[in-house]
Amino acid sequence: MAALSQHHRRYDLEGDLEKALNRVDFFRLFHGTALRFGFEHFGVLQLSAEQENCNLSSKLVLHDLPSGLAETYDQRHRFSDSDVFRSLHSSVISTVWRAKVSGPEGVQNDLLGQLGFDQAVCVPVHAPTGARYAVLYLGDSEDIGRQQHMQLCYETSCIFDYFYRIVLSTKAGMGLTPRETEILRWISYGKTASEIALIVSVSEHTVNSHTATILKKLDVVNRTQMVAKAIREQIIL
Repeated sequence: MAALSQHHRRYDLEGDLEKALNRVDFFRLFHGTALRFGFEHFGVLQLSAEQENCNLSSKLVLHDLPSGLAETYDQRHRFSDSDVFRSLHSSVISTVWRAKVSGPEGVQNDLLGQLGFDQAVCVPVHAPTGARYAVLYLGDSEDIGRQQHMQLCYETSCIFDYFYRIVLSTKAGMGLTPRETEILRWISYGKTASEIALIVSVSEHTVNSHTATILKKLDVVNRTQMVAKAIREQIIL
């Protein structure tokens, strides 16, 4: 069994996958893959139950969509009403989508037209636990060929496999100590390191050390992202 585990065929992605350690690294891998196959953007979606009404922004676990695009879409549409959502719950085959040009009834659930893109490839993937996800590539390029489509599906599956095991399955943020959570809460209130040091009776150096640890555990790069993620993950309220 050990010998088999050493022979995954990842082709030219192997070196990049072995070096990927966090969310930023996988952002670059997915983004780079999108560009290589002629797409401008990607989105990794966690799928919900078919009968659940859901928004697009709430299902995106990693993406490079233009700022505010998903939220603007959610103001007028429900992702669960889209053709793409329904397709993901009726088949596990990767699908190429083209923007509709038919009448109003056909456009109503046209995710591509509503987001402003001409083409998408939707690649269903799943975690070892059985949890279902999908990777959506969006752009305005010409129709993708069969061979490129197959290669894109394979590379997407490889990247997602690593992304899930290294990032999504770690439950980032849940390993904070009580002191780290306390400091995080004061940071969310807008307190500086020196102010927090006085409040919790430690040195400013200790506060900065805890802050660096929190950043690493939450897999973010600055205080703003740290607080936003902590609130989103309900680590602080």
